[in-house]
Amino acid sequence: MKYKNNIEFAQSLDNNDPFKEYRNKFHIPAGKEGIELIYFAGNSLGLQPKTVRQYVEQELLDWEKMGVEGHMFARNPWLPYHEFLTDQTAALVGALPEEVVNMNSLTVNLHLMMVSFYRPTPSRNKILIEANAFPSDHYAVQSQIKYHGYDPEESLVEMKPRPGEDIIRTEDILEKIENEGESIALIMFAGVNYYTGQAFEMEKITDAGHKKGCFVGFDLAHAAGNLKLDLHNWDCDFAVWCSYKYLNGGPGAIAGAFVNKRHLLDMTIPKFWGWWGQDKATRFLMDHDFRPIPTVESWQLSNPPILQLAALKASLDIFHEAGMDALREKSELLTGYMEYLVYENNNGNVEIITPENKTERGCQLSIRAKQNGKFLHKKLNTAGVICDWREPDVIRCAPVPLYNTFMDIWKFTEILYSE
Repeated sequence: MKYKNNIEFAQSLDNNDPFKEYRNKFHIPAGKEGIELIYFAGNSLGLQPKTVRQYVEQELLDWEKMGVEGHMFARNPWLPYHEFLTDQTAALVGALPEEVVNMNSLTVNLHLMMVSFYRPTPSRNKILIEANAFPSDHYAVQSQIKYHGYDPEESLVEMKPRPGEDIIRTEDILEKIENEGESIALIMFAGVNYYTGQAFEMEKITDAGHKKGCFVGFDLAHAAGNLKLDLHNWDCDFAVWCSYKYLNGGPGAIAGAFVNKRHLLDMTIPKFWGWWGQDKATRFLMDHDFRPIPTVESWQLSNPPILQLAALKASLDIFHEAGMDALREKSELLTGYMEYLVYENNNGNVEIITPENKTERGCQLSIRAKQNGKFLHKKLNTAGVICDWREPDVIRCAPVPLYNTFMDIWKFTEILYSE
């Protein structure tokens, strides 16, 4: 699409947007004067679907009226409640239903997956991760390496961009795997880097890793509900994600996990056991003989938080109705328009470090301020733009296709360059 630098063009895009009514499905925060804020922080916390209250209150009502009997007789029985989200979750990440489950929190799930898929030996004990991964990923892999008796200084391999560049080139990742793969036990990248907004080529990384005998997993915190994913066909070994960002599950929402089908019946894989991973038919026999569910559910530890599942279900219903293919198409238009306006009006103080190629990014554009970055972010925030600052010099903006508009982007750019 050929963009134009005028307000009428932004208005016409909104008028012709097939998703314009979806904004009305969400609560849009307002400022002190009741004016809706420009909310570009869906990469930190997604907005609340208006149906969340209804979904959660149904479970509160059943708890009030039934107590423990709600496990079996609630309108949505709690005992199998997580199963109500399975098909929609699988469709969202490109998986088979038996490969996905919503459970725990992201870093807990990451540790559970590394128990199973980081199995170091003296000759193969390294973990390959992007250098600027989110801190919790670094903490998790460092602690796993140390737990197994190895030194992170030697066993943690960080993939860095070339000098003077911000983006890690795919060919450099593949070359690293080719050259060092026989010493790498696990490749664990983000789907989208939280800082630069770069979307990694997961299929290529997985294929390269498997050719060298490595396990390959991904942290999809910034990718689930953002990118079009195809985890099963990409043949990833595992993936984990949170649900409070693009998936709009609420603060601290329950997280998700994927394990490839070819691992599900492998009884040799080490795994931490818990009651909710026990065979459903015999779980309440209360014996001590663990018989794992023959799906990714066997990685579950405890019964899940129903109120969190209810909130997430409200959002997943919206995603199911909208469809990721169409949402992704609008997302590319939104980020393309923001990129165009930022550069069309550029005063020389900012640059976008997120890849220009739309296939290598999601909703987020990371804008680097060359001078006075914190002042610029404060100016945006004071003027009603909710985005975030990441040290040392980046303002992250994420126009989300479900609830952001092209006029949001027009107004944002006006504020960005205002005196």
